[in-house]
Amino acid sequence: MAHYDLIIIGGGPAGTSAAITAARSGANVLLLERSRFPRHKVCGEFVSAESLDLLANLLNRDDSGLLQEAILISKARVFLDGRILRTTVSPAAASIARLDLDAALWRSAISTNVDTRQQVTVQQVTGIEPFRVTTTIGEFETRAVVNASGRWSNLNLPFIEETPPEKWLGIKGHFTEPSGEPSVDLYFFDGGYCGVQPVRVRSQDLGMGRVNASAMVRADVGTTLEAIFLRHPALHERSKHWIAASDPVSTAPLIFRDPRPERDGMLMAGDAAGFVDPFVGDGISLA
Repeated sequence: MAHYDLIIIGGGPAGTSAAITAARSGANVLLLERSRFPRHKVCGEFVSAESLDLLANLLNRDDSGLLQEAILISKARVFLDGRILRTTVSPAAASIARLDLDAALWRSAISTNVDTRQQVTVQQVTGIEPFRVTTTIGEFETRAVVNASGRWSNLNLPFIEETPPEKWLGIKGHFTEPSGEPSVDLYFFDGGYCGVQPVRVRSQDLGMGRVNASAMVRADVGTTLEAIFLRHPALHERSKHWIAASDPVSTAPLIFRDPRPERDGMLMAGDAAGFVDPFVGDGISLA
């Protein structure tokens, strides 16, 4: 049985950051991801300023351009009750597509000599120091485990409290928009809100403007982006000329709870530790 100092479950920002940091410190690290990169994730794609230096340090040289090419978000607008509230975002945040961010961090983990495996499902974790990690490609032994597998992995489902009576969902998609401002715009309506900001996808944008529309709504309000856009007059008007640039992705239900940094001897990270309201704007930075 292969033995590691650390096994990390989940290849999102939390998992890859932990893997890169541990490997640079000399640990023998295995990073397991059940999906495959690149792929879209439900996310506002807003990376707040306090984590940009850390992100620059985590990325390898070949992907350092990701931050240089990112759209800087220096303004915010809140559309609420027929009014527009404006403020500055200082220092500016960065708009980085998860399609690019996750793939770049994964490549950085590879370049740091992390043993990376995609399309591998972790079935169970047993024992403690050493832990035994059972997966679809076999069993591994490790001194430590970081669970960064997200809110709804099979490892975390048994520990989720009862779902609240109101079901909330997240949904996002990319659309073309010729002239977007460097602003994150939040459209509030009864039963939720939708955030819109310009975004660039390195492999796909050829001089064409693009925005990310990401919403958090009650399920009875709407289950498609088009239905959600109708909920706010200004957003509906703005979206009339949009053309879909990606297939929509969604996640549900959204449940907020106090963070849990440890369980059964495993360190918890990212959404597996605790899911924060996207309105905070710090989900990626916290991960």
